[in-house]
Amino acid sequence: MITLIGGKSLAAPIVPQFRSGTLTTNSSSEQIINETITSHSFKTGYSYSASGHNIKTSTYVNPEAISTNEQTVNGVNFNWTSPTMETVPRWEIKEAGLPFSLVESVITPGLDTITTVTRQIQTSTTTDSISVFGQ
Repeated sequence: MITLIGGKSLAAPIVPQFRSGTLTTNSSSEQIINETITSHSFKTGYSYSASGHNIKTSTYVNPEAISTNEQTVNGVNFNWTSPTMETVPRWEIKEAGLPFSLVESVITPGLDTITTVTRQIQTSTTTDSISVFGQ
């Protein structure tokens, strides 16, 4: 039978061999974000206007409205309200032979404006760190 008896194990502390020092770190980063935002504006109603001189009508000035069935555009539901063109006022000249003017405007529902904003966001970060130590 063999018996092994080990010797005593000794540990020695690890001591740095320097007395003082400086640790300097530098970190920097840059980020660029390109962004495009597109917005669609829709009119869901209508506008009718009329102006002039030496004119008259025997009916109401506002045409009757008609609603359309629901529509979906890009996941957004809409109901349009439009004028019934048959009920737009019929204008007559008040005094024949004299000058007259008539301006009518009908703005119907639908796409009103498309706005596109394109921008670039650029950010940069720099961090400097200095540690001074001694023993």
